[in-house]
This record gives sequence, C-alpha cells and structure tokens, in this order.
Amino acid sequence: MIMLSRVAERVYWMARYIERAEDTARLVAAYNHLIMDIPRGSQPGWEILVRILDADPVFDEWFNVRNEQNVLRLLIGEAEASCSIPYAVHAARENVRTTRDVIPDEVWELVNELHLYTADASEHSVGRRNRQQYLEQVIQRCQVINGVLRSTLCRDHSYRFIKLGQLLERADMTTRIIDVGASDFLEREGAAQGIEHLLWGTLLKSMSALGAYRRMIGPQVEKNAAVDFVFMEQTFPRSVRFCVRGIREELGPLSNNKAALKVVERTRRKLRGFQSTELDQNELHAYIDELQLIISDLHQAISESWFHSN
Repeated sequence: MIMLSRVAERVYWMARYIERAEDTARLVAAYNHLIMDIPRGSQPGWEILVRILDADPVFDEWFNVRNEQNVLRLLIGEAEASCSIPYAVHAARENVRTTRDVIPDEVWELVNELHLYTADASEHSVGRRNRQQYLEQVIQRCQVINGVLRSTLCRDHSYRFIKLGQLLERADMTTRIIDVGASDFLEREGAAQGIEHLLWGTLLKSMSALGAYRRMIGPQVEKNAAVDFVFMEQTFPRSVRFCVRGIREELGPLSNNKAALKVVERTRRKLRGFQSTELDQNELHAYIDELQLIISDLHQAISESWFHSN
C-alpha cells in the first residue's frame, strides 16, 4: 500500500492528540477525586499537574499563581494553551478534517462533536460544579472514537500510523506521571503516613490502572509494585512495556523501518530487568529521564523515516 507522507503524519498526530486529550482529562479527574478524599493540607499542590504535562513555560505565559483555579483554567478552559484539553481536541479535529478519505466517516463526526462539546463546555467546567462531568464526557468520547477506529478501520498503513501515535503518546504520558508523581509522593514519605495508599492509588487511577492492578497484584496499593506494574506489566495496555511491544508490531510491516526499529530495541533493552526496588528516588528519576529521551528519539525516527519524505 502506498500512503502519502503528509497523510501518515496527520493520522499519527490525530491519534496522539486524541490520546493526549483523554489522558489529560483522566489525570485531572483522578486528582480532582483525590482532593476530596484526603485531609486538607495533605494533598499535593495543583502545580503537580503542570509539571506532569511539562507545561511550566505555558503556565507562566498565562498566570502567576499556581492555585486550583488557574491550573484548571489552563488545562480545561484555555483553548489556545498547547497543554489544554480543548487545544488537543481542536488539533485532532484539524488532522481528521484533512484526512477524511482514509478515516471512517463516523470518526470525523465523533471528533467534530467532541470539538463542539469542548468549545461549548470548557469555559463553564473550570469550577468544581461542572468539572467532573466535563472530564468524564471527554474521556468517554475519546474512548468511543478509539473504539470505532478499532472496529471499522482496515488494518492498513492508516491504522498502523494511528496505533503508532496512540501508543507513543501513551508511553510518554505514563513515564511523565510516574516521574513527577512518584517523585512528589516519595518526598512526602513520613509526612503522608496513613494516606500513602490513596496517593499511589490516585497515580494508578490517573492511568486507568487501579482496577487492573488490584485484580493482578492485590487490593493494597504499594509504591514499588505500582511503579513496576505501569512500567513492566506485559498484559496491561497502558504499561510502557505493552506500548513498546505494540509499536514494534506496527512498525514491522512498514518499509524503511530500520531506524525506528533500532530505537525500539534500545527502549526494550532499557526496560529489560527494570525493578523499582533497586532504585532510590534520584536513580528512578534519572532512569525515567533516559527512557523519555529514547521515546523522543523514537518519535524523531518515525518522523524522519516517513513524514519528511516527498
């Protein structure tokens, strides 16, 4: 199958932006639940969401004080902010709009409806009264879009680049959440006695991993087991290991795949034998930094192999 590089790039980014919108909504929703469940003063500050999304420069352009209202206005209400949910949804819509000949009609309709919903509801969903309903709607609508893609799209190159975008974005978000979230929680050890299970449970919930963890590991959420689960559990669709394996499978049928596969092998070697019990806080941070650089290299290899050619 011959596919234009610009089409491949747009469906790849469409998938990344849909995944980004869903993951951001899930992250905010999980934190929103956390602040209702633990004593006042025990919860992490709202700026942790900004740091997870690597949005410090964007935040500083818009606001001065990192309080609840400003952080949520940035992530939910500001359509022009590159880290916000409305921005991701709009970018996904634009990529679908220009590739409608390779995307099912239902997907265009669903993405357009999501865009209209976020454009209409975002500004009124920053406050606590409407926030959770808005976030749940974004998550559910993104899941429906992905479900339609899985059930109606031929397993051709369009599907492969969609999966590459989705899995790469998901792996990147998982490493970000663990890097910043685990670092913050580990710094609270001792001061957060009695609520550690809530903090680590929230971290898993932000990746929709809590239920799977409890079924496979047990009801009590422990820090090392939680980190190992979202990095290494080969049967969990949001683990880094699962995403890397999926990327490798989708790259296989593509021509000109040697550079990208080479980076995938670097990622697999980096993950092999990972155990959080062998790493202290600083070592875990350094490990994740190296892993994120490899994930960035993988995006670059995909871009140079397929998107920058004529």
